[in-house]
Amino acid sequence: MEPILKFDNVSKQYPNGVHALEGVSFTVTEGEFISVIGPSGSGKSTLLRAINRLIPISGGTVWLDGHAVSCQRGAALRQLRRKVGMIFQNYNLVYSLSVLQNVLHGRLGYMGGIKGVFGLYSEEDKQEAMDLLEELWLESFAYNRASDLSGGQKQRVGIARAIMQQPKLLLCDEPIASLDPSSAKTIMDLLRDMARRRNIACIVNLHQLDVALNYSSRIIGLSKGQVVFDGPPELLDDGTIERIYGTSRENLMMGGRGSDQAYSADCA
Repeated sequence: MEPILKFDNVSKQYPNGVHALEGVSFTVTEGEFISVIGPSGSGKSTLLRAINRLIPISGGTVWLDGHAVSCQRGAALRQLRRKVGMIFQNYNLVYSLSVLQNVLHGRLGYMGGIKGVFGLYSEEDKQEAMDLLEELWLESFAYNRASDLSGGQKQRVGIARAIMQQPKLLLCDEPIASLDPSSAKTIMDLLRDMARRRNIACIVNLHQLDVALNYSSRIIGLSKGQVVFDGPPELLDDGTIERIYGTSRENLMMGGRGSDQAYSADCA
């Protein structure tokens, strides 16, 4: 099976001299649910943003659905970005618009000219958006302003918007960092199940080690911009965890000794 995504010796150096990624190589195929873990500054967010060229890379090649991302410009880049749905820690909704309108924004990449400017969505798009809201238990909120929702509900709208793109790949940047534990579990369950039903590859940046271990089919561990682990959760041993984080598994598990300090460091 051809990979949806391939990193080939990718590096990223920022103007201040920080090497955020160094020689990163891996592939992603359809249906994989991958968690990227590592402490603050390990390169997790840089890796995610390099995939659809929200930031330029310094070396190597990112291949997305068979195309070298850095070689794409203009309409070709916009077309490639349609294949990638993004879910953000802080939701990135338009709070003055309704829940339904926010979900329909997932179709804007397929619309041009007047239709896109004025939001002239097809009846098929509207029905698909309503079906997604029903799947996410939000159909009764379709005409509410997005600002009226709880954090967990806002993140569900973000998921629906990303799925509306009909992407081949979902990128989730700390999608549960702003949520309470109950809402976080709901979001992770929905991400995993919706991606699985649609055979969409999903890459999730996480700072919660226990969540990564429970939900992932595969974990990529970063430390100082380098991949130090890439494999199934059951092979992530205590020694490797300490190499990634510089501290023990017990100090990282939710509710374990030192977990508050580890959480604070990663969110700083």
